[in-house]
Amino acid sequence: MVLGLGAALGAAVLFGVASILQAVGSRKVPTESELDPRRLGGFVASLLRQPAFLGALALNLAGFGLHFVALRHLPLYLAQAGIAVSLVVTALLATRLMADQLSGLEWSAVISVCVGLGVLAVSSGDAGDSVQHHGLIIGVIVGLVTIAVLGAIASRSQHGVSTALLGLLAGCGYAGVAISARMLQDGSLQELLRSPTTYTLPISGALAFILYSLALQRGSVTLATTPMIALQTITPAAVGVFVLGDAVRAGWWPAAVVGFLLSAAGSVILVRFESVKA
Repeated sequence: MVLGLGAALGAAVLFGVASILQAVGSRKVPTESELDPRRLGGFVASLLRQPAFLGALALNLAGFGLHFVALRHLPLYLAQAGIAVSLVVTALLATRLMADQLSGLEWSAVISVCVGLGVLAVSSGDAGDSVQHHGLIIGVIVGLVTIAVLGAIASRSQHGVSTALLGLLAGCGYAGVAISARMLQDGSLQELLRSPTTYTLPISGALAFILYSLALQRGSVTLATTPMIALQTITPAAVGVFVLGDAVRAGWWPAAVVGFLLSAAGSVILVRFESVKA
């Protein structure tokens, strides 16, 4: 539990810094970019020429390494709530580096996230077993195809609605990362290579990262990030409890729900501190 929670908080710090760098780098790429196989290579190449984006990519990769540890040691609802602390990190950095000031409401949101995470940590039980759930694997694969198709359609528009939709789809992609990481089997290299989750995990992550970059260059970071955080937190949490056997301590269900809601509400308030001007 201590190792997993420490890894989740470490990942949150890296993700919080990376989100600002990713916004800056993405907005220096032409906004006519879209999720089109014929143009995707050029879009990715343009992103990789941005130093800020490269920094965000490095931090995200390092953060995922820590997040993976958390996903293997904690119930999904606790691991994902821990990642939501990245918004606290972003808010605090904004006050230092971007001359933003936290109001009483925002400081309350910081406290809400921290208290909510603490309540979740106390009320959480054991993580369920890491098993190959074939129905869930099929669901993840179908979900990836659906996300890619909808992302290609949404990226053709520069309207604010496409920003929110791309952010929502990115959140679904990151939810696929968390679920795939949880189902990844320990064993020989041969067994690992045969496991579908070995492939759905990186594909989910890459697709979500590109969709989030597209969302960031179309509208406000607030509009892009709010649905992403919501979907990548709530979806794996529900799957963990109802499908993969994540446990809550006996008699602590009300506290766990309150803790989750406190973290989620505080995160939504703090999303606005990710607004960055390129």
